[in-house]
Amino acid sequence: MKALILVGGFGTRLRPLTLSVPKPLVDFANKPMILHQIEALKAIGVTEVVLAINYQPEVMLNFLKEYEKKLEIKITCSQETEPLGTAGPLALARDKLIDDTGAPFFVLNSDVISEYPLKQMIEFHKGHGGEASIMVTKVDEPSKYGVVLLEETSGKVEKFVEKPKIFVGNKINAGIYLLNPSVLDRIELRPTSIEKEVFPKIAAENKLFAMVLPGFWMDIGQPKDYVTGLRLYLDSLRKMSSPKLATGPNIVGNVLVDESAVIGEGCLIGPDVAIGPGCIIDSGVRLSRCTVMRGVRIKKHACISSSIIGWHSTVGRWARMENMTILGEDVHIGDEVYSNGGVVLPHKE
Repeated sequence: MKALILVGGFGTRLRPLTLSVPKPLVDFANKPMILHQIEALKAIGVTEVVLAINYQPEVMLNFLKEYEKKLEIKITCSQETEPLGTAGPLALARDKLIDDTGAPFFVLNSDVISEYPLKQMIEFHKGHGGEASIMVTKVDEPSKYGVVLLEETSGKVEKFVEKPKIFVGNKINAGIYLLNPSVLDRIELRPTSIEKEVFPKIAAENKLFAMVLPGFWMDIGQPKDYVTGLRLYLDSLRKMSSPKLATGPNIVGNVLVDESAVIGEGCLIGPDVAIGPGCIIDSGVRLSRCTVMRGVRIKKHACISSSIIGWHSTVGRWARMENMTILGEDVHIGDEVYSNGGVVLPHKE
């Protein structure tokens, strides 16, 4: 089987982190976002992943070459010269997606995080015999999204309603699809939207089916949702009794600590914290609901909550970062500095 991951876009909502690397390479729970997806695809037998990309392809490919070897999966790029929306990239990568067996292929949005129930999706797709399957997820506030209306028993999609003003349903497109190769015949090589132009036509012919996603789902393309996504992800590790979660007297709730990180005495860490490789956390530090990326140093008695600390940054003694403060790569915060929702560009102090 093959898969295409849509990694276009400049990642503007996740700046300043995306000023250093393309969005799919921003760390989430101690590994690049896109790696969560590639590992899930590999686990169900996908042999080739195509990245549909229009921004910094060299950086992406160089980075993924090492994982190609580690994971023993082929990773190739399909580069757009102009942004082609969410459907155009499929037409562009057509030759890479079709194989001799005529097997269906996966399409994923790169900033979606979930438990990736891809095996169930394959069974669901075989079962209904339609042309395309989409994953949908239930949300509390459907008015912010495009809502998918479907027959509850069969999962057949009836229609799409874009950002409804009155309540029509609470299931939205989760950005994970399984498509037969025939779907590619419906897509022209031009900027086009799979959600607004392609799926409604397939639905009109009663060939589009939706599977309700079990477990959590989050689009982590902006800081607030990234922090929420980390909480949901760690919670799901807890439910699966994952050995990856840290334990100890100074740990509260769900915490992920890379084995190479060093944590001093008298710290209180958690809930919902990820500490990356090579980090040094001095004594008396308080961390909650935050991500501390690779190579960060946090000095004595600093306090960080609801924030993201970018690679190789330093936070001074008794400093306080909170309320969605985001430090880019290599940012140095002095002693006793207070940041309430501050956003600091890379290489600043």
